[in-house]
Amino acid sequence: MSGPESSVRRAAPAADDRKAILHPHEQERYRTLERLPTGPDVAEYIEWYWAVRWDMRGRAPYFAEVLPFPCVHLTFERDGDRFGGFVNGVCTRKYVRELAGRGETFGVRFRPGGFGAFTGLDVGELRDRAVPAVEVLPDIGDLAERVLATPPDPDRRRLVEDYLRTHTRRDDPNYRLVLRIAAAMTQEPELTRVDQVTERFGVSARTLQRLFRRYIGAGPKWVLRRYRLQDGADLLARGRTADLAALAADLGYFDQAHFTREFTAEVGMAPLEYAKNSLRSRDEVTSKVLPAS
Repeated sequence: MSGPESSVRRAAPAADDRKAILHPHEQERYRTLERLPTGPDVAEYIEWYWAVRWDMRGRAPYFAEVLPFPCVHLTFERDGDRFGGFVNGVCTRKYVRELAGRGETFGVRFRPGGFGAFTGLDVGELRDRAVPAVEVLPDIGDLAERVLATPPDPDRRRLVEDYLRTHTRRDDPNYRLVLRIAAAMTQEPELTRVDQVTERFGVSARTLQRLFRRYIGAGPKWVLRRYRLQDGADLLARGRTADLAALAADLGYFDQAHFTREFTAEVGMAPLEYAKNSLRSRDEVTSKVLPAS
């Protein structure tokens, strides 16, 4: 099999990339997703802004699933009784969000390590946690209320960036190193083991572990595993199903059985079942958009 869907690619995520979103075509039926670029003053720390909206009134709730990137998110949420600003640490499990009634979230996706560098905090304390933003950013004031009261997303971005620009940031060579390592993990598919990373960047395994816990909130082995699982889910959703053994090898797994076990444990279904569900959803969406010939 040849073409863009046949090989493992780890390009840096683009603003329209569906990677990490499980069952991407199915999710499009239940919510909208928009992404906005960052301004130059904060681009060193922030990857992009995103906005999700849904209206499930009169419909059964839908559970949206994501394999999150190793990033911290600052979110402003209106969802039933949940209202306000939150800091969401790196999520090491599949993230499931119930979409019920009518709601929305405006989010700030920090770069891997970016929140720890921007705030000076040890983000390992936030792992698998979502806490009110004021507990982590005590000077945030009424920003959540102002953001949620301002519907246009570009205006929301402006409000957030006005706040972020008030933070004094110092040069942090450790963050620059973490950012380079995370970028290599994303973009270089041949990096599949921690020892390859330590050799490539000339750091000890102990140092790498310490840096990743402090800045990212999870260990380097987990980050590598998460990236390759995202690659696998993305390729399966795009239709690469002909040779799972070859796919597993491309992703750096010891064998197909290892890939299948890990994928099933993390995603909740076997690779081929996930691919079939994703492709069926894609075809159903396409049939509603394209007229019959």
